[in-house]
Amino acid sequence: MRIVPLLKNSIVYIILLLVTLPIILLYTLLFLQSISVNLNGVIPNGFTLDHWSILSTGNIRVPGTTTQYYPNLYLVASNTFILAVIIAFTEVVLSSLAGYALSRYKFAGRSQILTLTLILHAFPGITLLIALFYVLNALGLYNSLIGVVIVKVALDLPLGIWIMKGFFDGIPWDIEMSALVDGCSRLGAWWRVIMPNVRNGLMAVLIFGFLSGWSEFIYVLTFIASQDYWTFSMFVYALTTGEYSYINPGITATVAIIYMIPVIIFFLFAQKYLLRIQIAGKSTV
Repeated sequence: MRIVPLLKNSIVYIILLLVTLPIILLYTLLFLQSISVNLNGVIPNGFTLDHWSILSTGNIRVPGTTTQYYPNLYLVASNTFILAVIIAFTEVVLSSLAGYALSRYKFAGRSQILTLTLILHAFPGITLLIALFYVLNALGLYNSLIGVVIVKVALDLPLGIWIMKGFFDGIPWDIEMSALVDGCSRLGAWWRVIMPNVRNGLMAVLIFGFLSGWSEFIYVLTFIASQDYWTFSMFVYALTTGEYSYINPGITATVAIIYMIPVIIFFLFAQKYLLRIQIAGKSTV
């Protein structure tokens, strides 16, 4: 009888290996490219740490020039971090407030608002690029990180609202009523009693918001004109395709690895909260 579970497990492991092996191979080649003079196919040809010397100054010279440089690596890193953090915390605050209202209050149009949030989440944001450009330009927010933050938060909020509503739905009314009876205001009960009980949902929204901001590219490319506000995604884009014909594979690979490391560390510490997001499946309209 033990043969059947063993066979099932073997099939699962084989499928996982087939799926993950190409990904592992790509990341391995990326790392090898960053520490080798060049790659002969998949074989490193010479060992060097020159590509990692950019960590000392953060400056990368534009190919074919002697005095022109890309934006400083540490400036790009700080822009990316600021963008991701602001997006994450803004989404947490707005999603928790909206999710609580939709979960606890009964009002006219509530079901329609929930349906609309799903439609907005499914709506492809890239189709709004021209309209968003005119809006941000009229508001004086074109070529600013704040403009990108507003766009990203607006497009990510529907998912965050549904996640938080699901977690609020899972909190019994009795807990909140007890806090109100003990003298808490509605806002006080929300902050002191309800919020600690939905910390898994808060962390899930925080993680999604941070990763969304950290990896954002299309809106940075469209709404940022100055190199002073470049993020890592735009920086890697310039190194790989940019306006220049020559590409340094070693430098590009090194920057790509630096771009990935914070996300990997962040995910390793936060993945347990993502596994608990299934609680949001209890959400009811």
